[in-house]
Amino acid sequence: MKCIFIDPPYNTRSAFEHYDDNLEHTHWLGMMYPRLSLLRELLTEDGSIWVTIDDNEAHYLKVVMDEVFGRKNFISNIIWQKKYSPQNDAEFFSAMHDHLLVYAKCVSRWHRKLIPRSEKQDKAYKNPDNDFRGIWKPSDLTRAEHRDRDYYGITTPSGKVVFPAKGRSWSRPPEEIERLRADNRLWFGKNGDAIPSLKRFLHEVKEGVVPQTIWFRDEVGDNQDAKKEVKLLNSEDIFDTPKPEHLIQRIVDISTAAGDVVLDSFLGSGTTAAVAHKMGRQYIGIEMGGHAITHCVPRLKKVVDGEQGGISEDVGWKGGAGFRFCKLGSPVFDERGRINPAIRFPHLAAHIWFSETRTPLQRHRKQSALLGVLDDVGYYLLYNGILGDKRPDGGNVLTRRVLADLPAHDGPKVIYGESSRLSAETLKQMGVTFKQTPYDVKAR
Repeated sequence: MKCIFIDPPYNTRSAFEHYDDNLEHTHWLGMMYPRLSLLRELLTEDGSIWVTIDDNEAHYLKVVMDEVFGRKNFISNIIWQKKYSPQNDAEFFSAMHDHLLVYAKCVSRWHRKLIPRSEKQDKAYKNPDNDFRGIWKPSDLTRAEHRDRDYYGITTPSGKVVFPAKGRSWSRPPEEIERLRADNRLWFGKNGDAIPSLKRFLHEVKEGVVPQTIWFRDEVGDNQDAKKEVKLLNSEDIFDTPKPEHLIQRIVDISTAAGDVVLDSFLGSGTTAAVAHKMGRQYIGIEMGGHAITHCVPRLKKVVDGEQGGISEDVGWKGGAGFRFCKLGSPVFDERGRINPAIRFPHLAAHIWFSETRTPLQRHRKQSALLGVLDDVGYYLLYNGILGDKRPDGGNVLTRRVLADLPAHDGPKVIYGESSRLSAETLKQMGVTFKQTPYDVKAR
């Protein structure tokens, strides 16, 4: 995954309708830690993860993420203005912001992209002196420290000599100032007697803007905007805690390019999937609540049909493409850590193969105890009478006869089964590593 965005329950003890948001503090952190560890494995080496949270758990979550992702891979704590109107009934302070913690999988490999310029930003460029190079914006020519060598007088066109303010100095040496003056890149004000500014022409600036660490609601939307968006999509069952599409758009803009994969494992009302779809990204959304069916699927169907809410107009979205909706099968383990009796051979086989090889199991027309071979190692599973004999000594238990009946493989073998009747020395001689179910089956 190039980008992972999650908006987990904030643990605010608010008991939202769609989430259990009333966990004891340590339980909440215990819930987050293994999920973050798994998400880290799913990131590409040049990928990033973005997590929204409020003050209740933000600083504890930062410590956990430092441990999981490495403190050196911390990128930023972005402040997002989530509200417009203050709460006058707040006990102490009216909370107006959320945090957005950003980490890279590997900070030396991650490269952020620029934010596309807005019309509002371009309006700051004018051309009061009719410069043939086009519109420009004045930029400060001083630095916020005093340096003797860079503290000198500059003669303005009016003849007035100006100096930097107290405690400041020029950011360029005298010869550079004169070069800029000769190139008509200094602006001394309408009357030609002001402290000079540097003219920065629009056609010379970068294609976008460097992201900042405070994101205001007029740029990326707020909670009220998010509520309006989901209300238009589902007015009968409004999701409690949505995020605005423009907020997710900015994250996707900074962290991905067209075709990259975006993951949201707390999909909620489906905002991340909807935005990724409109922006031409691939995406995976995971949601364990019933609103996967009541909110996410209907929303994505409307996106495919060309709905015009959220960022649709900004990105020129007219509809198209499609998505696949899948349901997870039965869990591998029951509440006691045993293999779930409802698990059938193909599902357990796929789980074991992936945990061993980190690759998906190729589907075969006919089931076989030999799951496959990777790097000259054959992986086997004895389960559900795959060999046609469910007796304790002849099917799921490794014996000499069972070993002889297994599909042939000349190289080393890893065999999963209920137990083994072969000695450790015999297994070693035959190049077999035996792993017992359920104890040696990894949870992930």
